[in-house]
Amino acid sequence: MLNIKKLDEIKKRKKEWENNTLNPLLEKYPERLTEFVTTSSSQVNRLYTPLNLGGSDYLTDIGFPGEFPYTRGVQPTMYRGRLWTMRQYAGYGTAEETNNRFKLLLEQGQTGLSVAFDLPTQIGYDSDHPLALGEVGKVGVAIDTLKDMETLFDGIPLDKVSTSMTINAPASVLLTMYIAVAEKQGISQNKLAGTIQNDILKEYSARGTYIFPPRPSMRLITDVFEYCSKWNQMPRWNTISISGYHMREAGCTAIQEVAFTLANAIAYVEAALKKGIELDTFARRLSFFWCAHNDFFEEIAKFRAARRLWARIMKERFNAKNPRSWQMRFHTQTAGQSLTAQQPENNIVRVAIQALTAACGGTQSLHTNSMDEALALPSEKAAQIALKTQQIIAHESGVALTIDPLAGSYYVETMTDEIERRAMEYIEKIDEIGGAVVAVERGFIQKEIHESAYRYQKEIEYKKRIIVGVNEFIIGEQPDIEILRVDPEVEKVQLARLVRIKKERDNLKVQETLKQIEKISNSDENLMPAIVDAVKAYATLGEICDVLRDVFGEYIAPDVF
Repeated sequence: MLNIKKLDEIKKRKKEWENNTLNPLLEKYPERLTEFVTTSSSQVNRLYTPLNLGGSDYLTDIGFPGEFPYTRGVQPTMYRGRLWTMRQYAGYGTAEETNNRFKLLLEQGQTGLSVAFDLPTQIGYDSDHPLALGEVGKVGVAIDTLKDMETLFDGIPLDKVSTSMTINAPASVLLTMYIAVAEKQGISQNKLAGTIQNDILKEYSARGTYIFPPRPSMRLITDVFEYCSKWNQMPRWNTISISGYHMREAGCTAIQEVAFTLANAIAYVEAALKKGIELDTFARRLSFFWCAHNDFFEEIAKFRAARRLWARIMKERFNAKNPRSWQMRFHTQTAGQSLTAQQPENNIVRVAIQALTAACGGTQSLHTNSMDEALALPSEKAAQIALKTQQIIAHESGVALTIDPLAGSYYVETMTDEIERRAMEYIEKIDEIGGAVVAVERGFIQKEIHESAYRYQKEIEYKKRIIVGVNEFIIGEQPDIEILRVDPEVEKVQLARLVRIKKERDNLKVQETLKQIEKISNSDENLMPAIVDAVKAYATLGEICDVLRDVFGEYIAPDVF
C-alpha cells in the first residue's frame, strides 16, 4: 500500500485531471450510458486508482500463489507447472454412444472425463418408469444398472483418467457403480481419481433434480464423506463438488453465486463434523464448481474473492490446521444461460471470453460449452470447436505464462474486495436464519435467485443490457447449422437391455441386498457398503432409490412466493 503522502498526491492529481481534462470534454461528448454496472448491479467507476484499494494490504489480502489466503491461486506454479484439466462434459443416448464420444474427445486431447446423465437417472428412476417416458438418453446418458456403467467406460482404464460425475440425489449409487467397474478392470478404489457432484442443497434452490428431503439427503452426503475420507477407501476422490454453477444458471448474480455456494459448503462441513469426521480428513477433498459468465473482470474477481473467502472461513471459522483444507480447488464451466439460439456462431466468441476469465481466475479444470447448446445437445463438430477453444487459450494466448496476470489491477483488486465483502454479508444473513439447510427450507435462497433472474431479464427487455442478436444487432435469416438429435430408438434399446439384465441376474440376491439397504437406512450406519453390494448384484438405480424413498420420503418444494 502506498504511503499517505503519495495517496494525497494521487488524490490531488486526480482532481486536477477531472477539472482540466475530463469535465470539459464531458460537456461536449457525454458518456454513452447514464449507469455503468456489472451483472451483479455493482456500480463501475469511470476510473480506478490506488485510492480505490482502501485498506487492502498486499501481503495479507493478495499474497503469493500457493500460500494463504490463496487469492492468486492454490498452486505455487499454477499453469507454469501444469495446465488446467480440459474436462468436456458429455453424455447422451446409450452408454455405447457416450463411450464413443468419450474416446473421440480423449483422442482430440481432452485430459479428463465428465459424465452427463439423463433426467431419469438424475432423479433416481429406471428407464422403464412411467415418468421416464420420452426422456431416456435425451439430456445425458441413461444408466440403470452396473452393466450400463461397464459399457460407458469400456476400453477406458480408470486408473489413467480422472472422471467427474454430475449427479446429486443418487450420487452414492453412481459412485458405487464406478467403484464396481474399476474392480472389474482390476483397479482398486484407492487408485481412482475424480469427483462426484453430490451437492444436493443447490438442487432445492436452483434445479429441482432432488429426491429426498434435505436432512436425509445430507446424511447420504456425509456417508460418502466418511466412506471415502475417514475410512480412507478413496483418498484421491473429491467427495463433493459444491456448485455455484447451477444457481448462476438459474439467475443469481456473481456475488450471490459466491455467497450461496459457500453457505452450502459451510453446511456440509458442519454436517460432517456432527457425524464425527475429523475436519482435516475430509476438508482437503472438498471441491467447487463455478460458472464463467460474460462480465470479464467481475468473473475474474469472483474467482479470486471466492478462493480468499473460503481460505479465511476454513482457517478462522473452522480452525482447520492442514493448509490443504484452506485451499479452494475448483472446476469451471462457461455459462450455458448466456448462449443464444439466435446467431449461434456468436456463442463461440462468448465461450472464448468466458473461458479466458476462468484461466485468468485460476481454475483447476474447465468445460467450454458448444455453440449449439441453446438448440440441442452438442454436435460432434461443435464439441470439437469448444475443446479447441480451450487449447488455443492454453497454448496461444499467453495467459498461462504468468500467474494471476491481472493481480494489481486497481479495478480487479477493488472488485475482488467488494465481492468478498458483499458475499460475506449474505453468509452472515444465512447464519442468522439458521444456516443453508434452514434457508433452503424457508425458501430464502430460492426467492433471492428468482428476484435476480427477473431483474436481469427486465434489463434485457428494456435494452439496459444488450445481448447481440437477441435485443440488438438482429439479422433476419438464421444460419443453418447441423444439430444433434437423439434417436427415439435409444429408449427401446435401453428398455430391452434392462429387461434382459433383470432376467439374467440373481433376483434373490438382489432382494437380499435391497432389504439390507432398508435396514441400514433406518439406522445410523453408513449406507455405502450396502449400496456397493446391491450394485454388484445388478440391482437397478431405481430399485435402490425406491427403497430409500420408502424410508426417507420425497421432497415437495414449498411455495415461497
